[in-house]
Order: sequence, then structure tokens, then C-alpha cells
Amino acid sequence: MNPARDPMVVVDYDPAWPTLFATLRAPVAAALGDLAVAVEHVGSTAVPGLAAKPVVDMDVAIPSASALDAAIERLASLGYVHRGDQGIPGRAAFDWPPHVRRHHLYVCARDSAEYRRHLLFRDYLRAHPDSAAAYTALKRHLAARYRTQREAYTDAKGPFIGDVLAQAEDWARAIGWTAANGSSET
Repeated sequence: MNPARDPMVVVDYDPAWPTLFATLRAPVAAALGDLAVAVEHVGSTAVPGLAAKPVVDMDVAIPSASALDAAIERLASLGYVHRGDQGIPGRAAFDWPPHVRRHHLYVCARDSAEYRRHLLFRDYLRAHPDSAAAYTALKRHLAARYRTQREAYTDAKGPFIGDVLAQAEDWARAIGWTAANGSSET
């Protein structure tokens, strides 16, 4: 089945998601070795209590964009297929290996805006349950409305995400948050 054509499903938070992330993370971290500055659980499955599509998102931070070719080669040895940035500069996307549970893997330079954005959004939602609850309600509504239209679902979340990121920037300044001190996994 083509995942892009699967119906949109948003499910309650599953407390097993962090364990699934750890299982998916282990071979990636081993293959990349010291090339990976961090391997982070990002996206909705990384926020306790937040409803999500049941697909783990993982960001690998590398020292700089110049290390991307080496990361692509090492990840290919596990069966990951590089798919370019898919229209999002600063983020290299990969298809998961066929023998592994579906997940999203992205490689970003540690100083990239996209990597910082992923961590900031995650950490802000973890610290602000009211915003996470509002995001859950929105995602459930949009999943019902755009059940077979993934791009429309993603686009419709954009304004909410933009508003939350603006609030998160204020929060980050107030508490001294940075991507380096906000990271939860290495």
C-alpha cells in the first residue's frame, strides 16, 4: 500500500512511542557513529499526551551540511533511501527500509533553522499542555475533513503551527532555550 494514499488517521497518544523511537534510533545512531551530533524524537509522537498520526519522526543532527553525503552513504547501508529535501531547505528526507516499521527520518545540520524549529515546536508543546490540547483538537478535525488529502491536511495546520512557533520564540527567549539545551536525546 502506498502510504501517501492511506487515509489520514490521528490516534490518541501511545506511551509506547518513546520505546519505538529508541528501537528505531539504535541502528541509525550505530551506523552514523560520531557523524551524528544528536538523534532526536520530534513531531507529535514525541509530545506526551498529544494525539498523532502513528508514525515516529526522527531528526539526525550532523555537524554541518558538508557531512550530508557521508550520512546518506551510511544510512543507505541500513536500507534508507535519500529523497532530497522535498521542498524544505535544510532537511534531507529518507524513506524507511522495507523491513522496518514506517517512520520519518530527516537529517539536518545542527545549526539549521529546520532542526531548531523541530526541537522548539516539540519542547514548547511539551511545556504547554493547553497548546498541545488545541493542536490535538485541530489535527482530529483536519484528519476528518481531509481524510484522503495529506497535502491539504498539512497546509491547513500551517497557520496554527506558525502561531505556536511565534509563541515558542518568545518562550525560548524568556527561559534561555536553545536547540543545544533543548535536546533530549543524543
